[in-house]
Amino acid sequence: MSLERTDRTGLQRPYGTAVDWLEDLSETQFAYLMLVPVFLLMGVMAFWPLVRTFEMSLFADAATAPAPIGEFVGLENYVDIVRGERTASLPRPFWDGDRPLASAIPVTFVFTAGVVVVETLLGLTMALVLNENFEGRRWLRMTLILPWAVPIVIQGMIFFLLFNNSVGIAGIWLSEIGVFTRNPLSTPENALLVVMVADVWKQTPFIALLVLAGLQSIDRDLYEVARVSGATRWERFKTVTFPLVLPTLLVAMLFRSIGAMKIYGTIVPIAGCNTVPSLSCVVVSTFNSRLYGTSTAVAVLMAVIIGSLMMFYIIPYARTDAGGV
Repeated sequence: MSLERTDRTGLQRPYGTAVDWLEDLSETQFAYLMLVPVFLLMGVMAFWPLVRTFEMSLFADAATAPAPIGEFVGLENYVDIVRGERTASLPRPFWDGDRPLASAIPVTFVFTAGVVVVETLLGLTMALVLNENFEGRRWLRMTLILPWAVPIVIQGMIFFLLFNNSVGIAGIWLSEIGVFTRNPLSTPENALLVVMVADVWKQTPFIALLVLAGLQSIDRDLYEVARVSGATRWERFKTVTFPLVLPTLLVAMLFRSIGAMKIYGTIVPIAGCNTVPSLSCVVVSTFNSRLYGTSTAVAVLMAVIIGSLMMFYIIPYARTDAGGV
């Protein structure tokens, strides 16, 4: 009796082979099997460092120079940081109700909320314009990506020179009309606004390109049906464009929110972390000062905040993808 089977291609294969086992898997099971290497790589490259970081955050800062960490203190680092009892060891307070824009949490949240809203509105507008047919559209698309391609350090130096109080044309002009102080890069409020403008200039093309890709995937017949039905341009946007491009828009906003929460490279060349103290600035500064317990605790708090922010986007995206919007 032959222990063979005929596969989907008509070939005779013996039972019990790996190929036979793979063919018996459903499409969903096969897809998860293909993701196993990705999960293993993520576990090694991402989750293990997070676990190790959390472990180090449970120890005090080293009292002696050779030791990287001190004694086990549990959640004391977190409690002290949230209560403001580690202000002396931080470059700027974690939270300061009297001067919110001189502390890490308010600066990070104000920056993230401001740039994501502005970049989303500008990016969506740019994508809608670039999705239309007009002369020179291809060249305009190529020009659009230039700010996004500029390295962060170069971007920072451009805006530093623009708003410097001695040679910066923009800074001098805006200070003369009363928008900024004489030295905007040394004032937390003004410096934060300059950093936000720099980020909007660089990152808006990123959102525009993602949204434009989503617009290009929309079936043009839907617009024709709406036009024949007498729908105005606004009604076509409200009933066709926006619902279909919303998942792409949410993904773009998620990427930019995560990037904005981690802002560091733009701040350093423009104003410095002492003037615009983001959470990443606090992590880097305490790490460089060998305060590893404090640094890792702030990093874990930052990861928790970013994770919560991701859920804020993922839940509406899941509803949209399931047809709830």
